[in-house]
Amino acid sequence: MKKVIIFLFVAVFLMTGVCMAKMEKNKTKKNAIVIASFGTTYPSGLKSIINIINMVKNEFPNTEVRVTFTSNIIRKIWQKRNKHPEEWIKKGVPKEILNVKGVVATLGDLSDEGYKNIVIQPTHIYHGEEFSDLLEYARGLNSIQTIKKRWKPFHKIVLGRPALGTYGDKYDYHEDIKEVVKALRNDVELARKHNAALVYMGHGNEFYSTGAYIETEKEFNRQYKDVKIFIGTVEGYPSLGDVILKLKKQNIKKVVLKPFMVVAGDHASNDMAGDEPDSWKNILKKEGIEVIPVIEGLGSNNSFAKIFLEHLKDAAKDGGINLK
Repeated sequence: MKKVIIFLFVAVFLMTGVCMAKMEKNKTKKNAIVIASFGTTYPSGLKSIINIINMVKNEFPNTEVRVTFTSNIIRKIWQKRNKHPEEWIKKGVPKEILNVKGVVATLGDLSDEGYKNIVIQPTHIYHGEEFSDLLEYARGLNSIQTIKKRWKPFHKIVLGRPALGTYGDKYDYHEDIKEVVKALRNDVELARKHNAALVYMGHGNEFYSTGAYIETEKEFNRQYKDVKIFIGTVEGYPSLGDVILKLKKQNIKKVVLKPFMVVAGDHASNDMAGDEPDSWKNILKKEGIEVIPVIEGLGSNNSFAKIFLEHLKDAAKDGGINLK
């Protein structure tokens, strides 16, 4: 009888150990996706971000998907608005936007909930300030080492490419640019319909080269030879002034003006198409150029949004993370 009791005790102990090992193994396999957007304060502009999120959720229905805004200023505005959520919910703002957090807090929540493998997919246009910061967050959290491996906050964090790609020989950014230009065919068709040139307003930045915009402009004009296409930026080169010089040189008198940004938020509504004298629309008009403004973010274009989905898949595959 004593031997039987000892046998049962050992069996239960071993089974418990096996179950715990399986639980720990499953825990390391708990995967999540984080969609990292610059963000917007405009409820109307959210549709572009939501379109990308929904596309990812439809592709991976059994994987947790979260959203984070990388802009500190935009997050603070939503945090204030969340004090009166009913007002914004009536305007169609999802709760996940009202409760949006920064990337570190978002990843912290996932860690607390047991998610160990994370794919972060930015919705940034190119490798600028925001993407660079994301890259450092991922590197920093991946580098954390604990005495016992099971207490590491994450098993693996991988980062997808921005729309226009990034450096490295794994994925040629020239090919990424080509895919973006193909995806925006409808914009070119709109300009062609109006017998106009197409002018994009990009964001740009103060810290990194904006050469990707120049290469993208060249690719546009290579793929669509019958429509003149130009890209200017709010920050950095090429500026609106540079675009105007090109327009004048080619005697262009009519343009379709669109944001080369994922969302149509403050920059699109005010800096690009606003009624103030210094908006791009009014500056172009003063130069004798007819302007057809289109306030729509690139993320609302399914062909463009799919680029982020494909980059997400690449990152997951390269990191050995199985998304379902």
